[in-house]
Amino acid sequence: MSVIVPGSFRTAYDEVLGRWPGPVDRADLPTPYGVTRVNSCGPATAPPLVLLPGGGATSTVWGACAAAGLTHRYQVHGVDLMGDPGFSVPQPGRPVRSVDDLTGWLDAVLDQIGTAGPDAGPVLLGGHSYGAWIAAHYAARRPKRVAGLVLLDPTRVFAGLSPAYVLRALPMLARPTPRRIRSFLAWETGRATLDPAWLRLQEESAGFPAVRPVIGPLPDPAPLRELSVRVLLAGRARCHDPRRVARAVAEMLPGARTEVVPGVSHHAFPLAAADAIARRLDAGTG
Repeated sequence: MSVIVPGSFRTAYDEVLGRWPGPVDRADLPTPYGVTRVNSCGPATAPPLVLLPGGGATSTVWGACAAAGLTHRYQVHGVDLMGDPGFSVPQPGRPVRSVDDLTGWLDAVLDQIGTAGPDAGPVLLGGHSYGAWIAAHYAARRPKRVAGLVLLDPTRVFAGLSPAYVLRALPMLARPTPRRIRSFLAWETGRATLDPAWLRLQEESAGFPAVRPVIGPLPDPAPLRELSVRVLLAGRARCHDPRRVARAVAEMLPGARTEVVPGVSHHAFPLAAADAIARRLDAGTG
């Protein structure tokens, strides 16, 4: 099975992926829901760190964190989300429509990543934004498969989205175009200087068919209280109030380590806060 993508998207994707440190292993992993692209780098003998991008992003966004030092401690595995822009190919007639589907999909992915077979040890699982929502739901349902949970400016895990943010995003979500994507990111990031290659890749994602993301309730916090959880929040996020989210984390997961990283926005978080993320993860999550 192969994915048909515009040549301009492929070029932009490869350019961003080319900035990852060292050789990158590109794997297309079969799952019941289709073939999933996983980009990996770092020592094969290191503990696996599995990272899920935000909605509309791709696994390539994790290159900045890998280059900032994550590969000193982990083998980093970035996953293209099923149904999102990228090189993961949905199985015809088997769409991902529920949290149960997402759990089954990620079960199959983890079975094939590094040392994380079904009979092997748990992995460190992380995600940004919507990817953090998926990671939190998975950890709540499969806590024994998760050695630790890293949530980077998670959305709809501890609090809902800001109505103003949703209204601003609607035109881009309803009919994405490069111009609308660029305008929205300029607004959300406060017109911060963005990596031009990453921005070009975001604009090229407008050419992909729109797929409705899985939505649902907040994850059950009870199983997460038994895990090591680290939450890093973007200090300039417009999708939610980071301090309100921090208070919600303290109430729902008293044992979690939570920090607001100042001066960075939500959508650019894995890029602009790459050094901060790498430093925190290099110290472990326990």
